[in-house]
Amino acid sequence: MIVVAIVFTIVCVLALAVLLIAECAERADLRQKAKPLASACFVVVGLVLGVNGWIATGLVLGAIGDVLLMYPSDRAFLAGLVAFLGGHVAYVVAFTRVVPIDAWPHAPIVLIALPIVAAAGALAWLWRGLGSMRIPVIAYVAVITTMVIGALVCERAIGWHVATAGALLFFASDLSVARDRFVAHDFVNRAWGLPAYYVAQLLFAWSVYR
Repeated sequence: MIVVAIVFTIVCVLALAVLLIAECAERADLRQKAKPLASACFVVVGLVLGVNGWIATGLVLGAIGDVLLMYPSDRAFLAGLVAFLGGHVAYVVAFTRVVPIDAWPHAPIVLIALPIVAAAGALAWLWRGLGSMRIPVIAYVAVITTMVIGALVCERAIGWHVATAGALLFFASDLSVARDRFVAHDFVNRAWGLPAYYVAQLLFAWSVYR
């Protein structure tokens, strides 16, 4: 199974490379082939390796969100946001299986404060451009911040390096999506945001290893 997981990880990386070319060249036809393929690959990797069921759910919802975000309408964006929000909730539940959520407040304050400060800064930066999307984006930021806190708490408890790195990269990649949607639409956002996102999801898929 490990060989299959490695093969699909390589295919995911190759599909990501094609996706970046498609984004740079503004080739929607190529994007619609490469992005679903890359996303399907990290789902397969997780399933083949036998990840926690909640993490598998997060991977699947992430792949659904990826497809929805290919379309420019507000409705598709909101639906994608909901899919990713559900994925983050699934990751939060996975972290509570390692460290119960009622124990999180007893973690060092820096593990809780830093993600909250980063999230507040991101919202302040995006605020003017959010318009009617303010409430959904606030809800999304609250959930992903909770996910990052859970990852940091688990990191301190058991040294779950792979999942923690995945959570932090996911947070970073979401900043690129937000900037692209609400601040400035340009290839630079996707040039670093897409690799951060796919590496994050691959790390979650490989999170059976610490």
